[in-house]
Amino acid sequence: MTGIRNFEDIYDADKLIKSLENVIKVVKQLPEQVSLRDIAIVKVPTRVTEDYINEHIEPIFKSKGNIRVATYFPSVNLRKSSQDGETDPVACLAMFGSLELQPELNAVVESMIERLRTHSSKSGGRFIAVDLRIEALEKKNCHSTGPRWDSSLNILKDIFPKTFTKEAVMPASKKSKYLESESSEYENVIDFYISSRSDVFVPAISGLFYANTVGKRIALGKPQVLVPAEISDTSSRATDFISPYISKKNHLAYSCFC
Repeated sequence: MTGIRNFEDIYDADKLIKSLENVIKVVKQLPEQVSLRDIAIVKVPTRVTEDYINEHIEPIFKSKGNIRVATYFPSVNLRKSSQDGETDPVACLAMFGSLELQPELNAVVESMIERLRTHSSKSGGRFIAVDLRIEALEKKNCHSTGPRWDSSLNILKDIFPKTFTKEAVMPASKKSKYLESESSEYENVIDFYISSRSDVFVPAISGLFYANTVGKRIALGKPQVLVPAEISDTSSRATDFISPYISKKNHLAYSCFC
């Protein structure tokens, strides 16, 4: 098995280039005169200001001629802040209008979503995506989201018989490529798109996956996100557990979608 090696393993590069063609020039290959060994790597936190760019990035770019920007998240939440101001339309385009899955992977995800919708419609229910991370919930030092069933979830299956993992709804011919790869990127992307498209999304833990999924759901007009919590009394309603990102409309995505 081999890990994911490039952008085009997951995303549609032609779609990205076309969506940004009037904003910035994007190329698939570096020009021959540019060597990766000569490119300076600049670590940049997300959501930086223009002043930050002018002070910390532009001088390096002018000095080196070429730079490689490596972004990181200094915080695990994507709440709007009073300092954000009006979001740049280009930033909104980059976040929500430029990425699509490459055709083969997109077809796999669509088939999984359709199968889950079929199961839910037959019983008159709703398609609910639950991001269950067993090891994280057990407070171990590391965790990963596996595609297979864990025995600790048997009680969930007893209550909700039509509960499925990725392995159960993925076409058999695609499992070796997307579920048994050395890299977990395929699984993470599949989790993200299924959770974004479900009727309801329930995150197990707070973090970037939760925040990014909520942002995508806001962009798709799917605000049904319920956050688990202890029920204090029998009068509690589902609306009492709506994600604060939604109920307070404080997610960064609301800067792009009114």
